[in-house]
Amino acid sequence: EVKLVESGGGLVQPGGSLRLSCAASGFIFSAHTMDWVREAPGKGLVWVSRITSDGRTTIYADSVKGRFTISRDNANNTLYLQLNSLKTEDTAMYYCRRAVDEQRGQGTQVTVSS
Repeated sequence: EVKLVESGGGLVQPGGSLRLSCAASGFIFSAHTMDWVREAPGKGLVWVSRITSDGRTTIYADSVKGRFTISRDNANNTLYLQLNSLKTEDTAMYYCRRAVDEQRGQGTQVTVSS
């Protein structure tokens, strides 16, 4: 059974930072391209970032480029998203997602507010 468990969200002031984690199990994590996606209240699911299975290639949505960094630890089956210079518009539920079939976890809430 594929299992993805996100953590690390919270309340942070504008300009602050957070590091999200996603613990993966039930599949060969190192063989899969992974995404981070987010969903803000009243809006649809939006793709944020992608990392290839070997971690060598990363891509970002324009809205987060230069502020967010995706990474992975294949030895420990964990995906990360470093969020810096956070803005109020980054407020959303964040999900990690297996790219091949778009399975995702339960999400972790990020709220950016002063």
